[in-house]
Amino acid sequence: APEVTVETRLALARTSTPALSPTVETRLLSCFGATFLLDQLAYITCVQCIHRDVKPENILLTKTGVIKLCDFGFARILTGPGDDYTDYVATRWYRAPELLVGDTQYGPPVDVWALGCVFAELLSGNPLWPGRSDVDQLHLIRKTLGDLIPRHQQVFHSNVFFSGVSIPEPDTMEPLEKRFHGVSPHAITVMKSCLVMDPSGRLSCEELLELPYFQEDGAMGWGRETDRLPRRYEKGTRRRAPAPQYFPQLTNSNISPAPEMKNKNRHKHDHHLPNI
Repeated sequence: APEVTVETRLALARTSTPALSPTVETRLLSCFGATFLLDQLAYITCVQCIHRDVKPENILLTKTGVIKLCDFGFARILTGPGDDYTDYVATRWYRAPELLVGDTQYGPPVDVWALGCVFAELLSGNPLWPGRSDVDQLHLIRKTLGDLIPRHQQVFHSNVFFSGVSIPEPDTMEPLEKRFHGVSPHAITVMKSCLVMDPSGRLSCEELLELPYFQEDGAMGWGRETDRLPRRYEKGTRRRAPAPQYFPQLTNSNISPAPEMKNKNRHKHDHHLPNI
């Protein structure tokens, strides 16, 4: 196949490696892939657009290592500050807190949050927060990052869809540093810069690209601190894609959530995707 999705590469990695033991390839993607995606998201933000459905299934890899952001079915042109947009967008596992609680005033930070989730998934080989419902998703996020900001708490409690519902209190906290204890500090900084409860506190795509992880020297410190890149990658530069590779045919994955509000005319081979 000329192109495969990042979800497919992750599915292949999961079949050949233990949980939380990503392959060299997936960790390479976390560096080079995130750089390419940040460039693309920075561009669409520049033209006043938000993607609203960044996830592994919407990231394509060509056989020459080119990474493309695809599926702009949820994309929206920003019309101005304070305007309302639909909150029922994006796929749950990559949906920012403001979307989960039903806030209709949001912007490019929702894409930055989703990118942070994808980045974490590439580092570990597994979804960061695989929630079974919106409330469960908020619970998992809260278990890692703490309470919602006051505005999002207010939106949650005033949302009729959550009437009589509360977000369970976490029994224990699992901060990013604990969940990714073997990951380099620069990689942790990238995640913590994307996965901020307050949208105004998330770095922009341009600011993220200036972090040490994405610089020429920092790019070599991706993944686990004890890992080394294969020799053929050691001389890579910040913007260079990994060496050409030929990817196999698409394989079924039973772990990724289905997109929401998508065309109901699904292909018959998509039956393995759960209905979320």
